[in-house]
Amino acid sequence: MTGLPSWDRCAVMGVVNVTPDSFSDGGRWFDAESAVKRGLDLVAEGADLVDVGGESTRPGATRVDEPEELRRVIPVVRELAREGVVVSVDTMRAGVAERAVAAGARLVNDVSGGRADPRMVSVVAAARVPFVVMHWRGQSVDMNDRAVYGDVVAEVLAELRESVARAVEGGITSDRLIVDPGLGFAKNAEHDLALVAATRRLRAELGLPLLVAASRKRFLGRVLTGPGGGPPPARERDAATAAVTALAARDGAWAVRVHEVRASADAVRVASAVAAAGEGAA
Repeated sequence: MTGLPSWDRCAVMGVVNVTPDSFSDGGRWFDAESAVKRGLDLVAEGADLVDVGGESTRPGATRVDEPEELRRVIPVVRELAREGVVVSVDTMRAGVAERAVAAGARLVNDVSGGRADPRMVSVVAAARVPFVVMHWRGQSVDMNDRAVYGDVVAEVLAELRESVARAVEGGITSDRLIVDPGLGFAKNAEHDLALVAATRRLRAELGLPLLVAASRKRFLGRVLTGPGGGPPPARERDAATAAVTALAARDGAWAVRVHEVRASADAVRVASAVAAAGEGAA
């Protein structure tokens, strides 16, 4: 149906959570009209594509049923696609992915990497759309218990290779695959920082476009915690998010996934200009 969207720099994926319980903005865009407006606003601020999700994946979250996820997501995907927005759907369910693609979504972003729903890979393969394979060790309700690694970068690489192999064996061509190291999913702050530092290695060893989704996550809160104080709330981590965006863009990420777009849109353009200047001076 469609190939992998590409830009001449790291792309910015804006987030629209059509949920009442997202860790960063739960409830702000819960109705379809507000969610569509939010998506269009993100594009106006510089987003290259918009990721629409109807199920929270914050640590400890319990799942909604499929009819409710469809009710939240499909009208938003349909209307944004009608407006010419490049839309991805953030879902672990094959039925939601199938309906979203029919409604105009051009990419499926599955935080389970095709592991939560045994039909997902075949549905995406039949739809011939790009697929984000994220590193995942289990559902949000108990994923913190799975954050045990000897060498987090090596283990994430190995487990992502397995998920990529399953996707290819299931019929998704490698030119439609994107990988995501899954920052914050079954990982603590030290794990997340190590993975951000390994962006170039992840991209080189996997040989696939890389999505970096650090926006407002707990590890940034840990970095920003002052002496004797607690971490700042999620909505006060956007400057730190933009810093990770600049690092990811410098290290060759295909895209970054962010809640607030403007600073990250500026960051990827500055990173691109600096890289071009360096090539010219070489």
